[in-house]
Amino acid sequence: MMMDDATWKRHANPWSVWTRFLILPLLVLAVWSRSWIGWWFCLPVALLIMWTYLNPRVFPKPRSTNNWASKATFGERVWLKRKQKPIPAHHARFAHMLSAATALAVIPLVIGFIRSEPLVTCLSLALVAGGKLWFLDRMVWLYHDVKDSDPEYASWLY
Repeated sequence: MMMDDATWKRHANPWSVWTRFLILPLLVLAVWSRSWIGWWFCLPVALLIMWTYLNPRVFPKPRSTNNWASKATFGERVWLKRKQKPIPAHHARFAHMLSAATALAVIPLVIGFIRSEPLVTCLSLALVAGGKLWFLDRMVWLYHDVKDSDPEYASWLY
């Protein structure tokens, strides 16, 4: 997403985190709607793709970052910087496992789309969303474990 420091600060706004979290369920609904509205489903899909890019940029910097959603974004930043600044191995292992499990849940989601099976689609969506929430919670934990060892990371919390 090519996010600079200013964009990350805006993305730490809980409104950004939670409205971004809604993108996947809305995308599933938009793609599912192809059977009702035909090719017009491309319009909401395009809007959601545009929103994915705009979301971390449109909200103001939060007044406080002492909340779960902001800390989740901080953990994601730490995670993305792990090659420059190593993180504890147990966090890396668990994050990789969660990412793999979540990616695997996308397979039945796609199958549910192709076969137009609402139960498979909804259950898979719940698994993907649950995996993402668990990953974000793990990012909060990662942030808490590393923030005191790095002045840059500590400065994000206010």
